[in-house]
Amino acid sequence: MDMIWLLLLMLGIGAFAGVAAGLLGVGGGIILVPAYYYAFETMGYQSDSLMQIAVATSLATIVVTSVRSVLSHHKKGAVEWEILRRWAPGIGIGAALGVVLASGLESRSMMLVFGFLGVSIGLYMALGRVEWRLGSVMPTGLARAIVAPVIGFLSVLMGIGGGSFGVPLMALYGRKIHNAVATAAGFGVIIAVPSTIGFLLVGWGDMGAPPFTVGRVNLAAFAITVSMTMLTAPLGVKLAHMMDPKPLKRVFAAFIIIMALNMLRKALLA
Repeated sequence: MDMIWLLLLMLGIGAFAGVAAGLLGVGGGIILVPAYYYAFETMGYQSDSLMQIAVATSLATIVVTSVRSVLSHHKKGAVEWEILRRWAPGIGIGAALGVVLASGLESRSMMLVFGFLGVSIGLYMALGRVEWRLGSVMPTGLARAIVAPVIGFLSVLMGIGGGSFGVPLMALYGRKIHNAVATAAGFGVIIAVPSTIGFLLVGWGDMGAPPFTVGRVNLAAFAITVSMTMLTAPLGVKLAHMMDPKPLKRVFAAFIIIMALNMLRKALLA
C-alpha cells in the first residue's frame, strides 16, 4: 500500500508541477519541495532528514528539466552563453557550499530557510513590475563574485533551479524576459548537477527515509515526477497561449506564499 500511495502522490505532484511550469514559466522546485515534504510526512515517514530528501529529490528532477529546457531555448537562439559562462563558476561554488551546509542541517532549519525565501519569491511574483531596473549591464567584478555564489547557495538550500533568482536578476538588469528564462535554465543545470551528485553521496543508512532513497535522493519520486512533467508541461504551454497568464501568476504567487508560510508555521511549532 505504501508503494501505491507513493506512486499516486508522485503522479499528482509531477502533473501539477509540469502544468505550472509550462503555464507560468516557473521552476518546478518551488512546488516540488513542499509537495514532497508533505507527501512523505503524510505517509508516516519519520526521518529527521525529510526536508533534505525533498530538496535533494527536487534538484535531481531539475537536472533533467533544465538540460531539456536549455537545449530547447538554444535552438531558438535565446540562451546568452556569455553570461552563463561568466556566472557559472560562482554559481557552482555556491551550490557546492549549499550541499555542504544542507547535509548538516536539521529539517527544521531548512524549512525556515525555504519559508522565508519562498515568501520573498512569492511577493516578487505578485508585486514585481516589468519596468523595474537596477542597471543596464549585468554585474561584473566584485558584485558578480558575491551575487553568483549567493544564487547557487540559496537555490540549493531551497531545492530550486536558476529561475526563481536568475530570471528576476537578469530582468532587473535589462535582459529580455525570453533570454532571461533561457539563460536561467542554464543556471539550473550548474546548480542541480553538482548538488545532486553531492546529495547522492551523503545520508546513507537513514532507516526512517522513504523507500528507494539513495543518499538523500528518492529515486522513485524522481523517476515518476520527471515522467509526468515531461507529459504535462506541453499542456501548460498550450494553456498559456489560450489565456492571460498574468492573473494566474498572481494566484500562483499567493499559493507559493501560503505554502511558504505554512512551512514557517510547522518549523516554528516543531
